Amino acid sequence: MLEIFVDGDACPVKDEVFRVAGRHGLRVFLVSNSWLRIGDNPLVEQIVVSQGADVADDWIVDHIGNGDIFVTSDVPLADRCIKKHAIGLAPTGKKFTPDSIGMALAMRDLMTDLRDTGEINGGGNASFTKQDRSRFLSELETQIQAIKRR
Repeated sequence: MLEIFVDGDACPVKDEVFRVAGRHGLRVFLVSNSWLRIGDNPLVEQIVVSQGADVADDWIVDHIGNGDIFVTSDVPLADRCIKKHAIGLAPTGKKFTPDSIGMALAMRDLMTDLRDTGEINGGGNASFTKQDRSRFLSELETQIQAIKRR
């Protein structure tokens, strides 16, 4: 059965995932390094892992399956999940695919190198917008519907 895995630390679309998953009766795993206030939802299982680099990512990769959905901004995590044939979405609604992940990893590495060498200042990601939230909701619904049709 389809399950949704959310990289919970700093994820701006947790409530949207819960709402859509509830409509479809899908189980959600919210994985984070600390306890998050999410309310009482029988379909949502909060997984709190120990502190440390990639501990939450490792838990997700160890438990995600073929055709499951994951939500993350973490490009290396997306790459690992795609290799397990899962379907990935960024909180902005951008879909991670086997065809797009190589370029996403390359851009991430390039930006890291440019920041490390001082070529560009910290920067970071653009602000999260209402359009991002709307795009995410639409794409999550589209992916769930596509999986259910199979």
